[in-house]
Amino acid sequence: MWTREQMAEQAAEELQDGMYVNLGIGIPTLVANYAGDRDITLQSENGMLGMGPFPFEEDVDADLINAGKQTISELARTSYFASSSSFAMIRGGHLDLSILGAMEVSETGDLANWMIPGKLVKGMGGAMDLVAGCKRIVIVMDHANKHGESKLLKRCSLPLTGQGVVDRVITNLGVFDVVLGGLRIDQLAPGVSLCAVRSLTEATLVE
Repeated sequence: MWTREQMAEQAAEELQDGMYVNLGIGIPTLVANYAGDRDITLQSENGMLGMGPFPFEEDVDADLINAGKQTISELARTSYFASSSSFAMIRGGHLDLSILGAMEVSETGDLANWMIPGKLVKGMGGAMDLVAGCKRIVIVMDHANKHGESKLLKRCSLPLTGQGVVDRVITNLGVFDVVLGGLRIDQLAPGVSLCAVRSLTEATLVE
């Protein structure tokens, strides 16, 4: 199976020169480490365009953070603005790609990633705006939850963030595209068999 870092490396294959990209918290933030020499611009919902890499300890500026409250660095081309302008970018369809985490994804591309009923949450963040406004949505998550239950479902059981919004899912077992009729396997992680994937996937797998 792929590690978190290998999943992020797979997700980085989605990046293309000239893209404006938003990375969600968790595994998606690691994608920036594998951007290589691709000319992309990272956007943060809290009002930053052109995020730099995570800083070394001696370079940390506690006032410079991303939407996930992680300290980051700036670039020569970085610009700052109100969060209202940031969400206008998102809602206006100006972002090419968003890579997000998830609790559940359905076979029709529905996404649940913002709350679990009965548990305290700080808010939905920008997820609902991102899935509605970005041109392409890629999810990076573990294939099963801590109880060994599939997170790729026929139908999400948790409150939806967006309906029919997911284009691709990358898990520790492989890469799956949302297509008519279910999920199509694009790639399996090394050492992972089709039989193992079928046994851990509730969603319909199509050829």
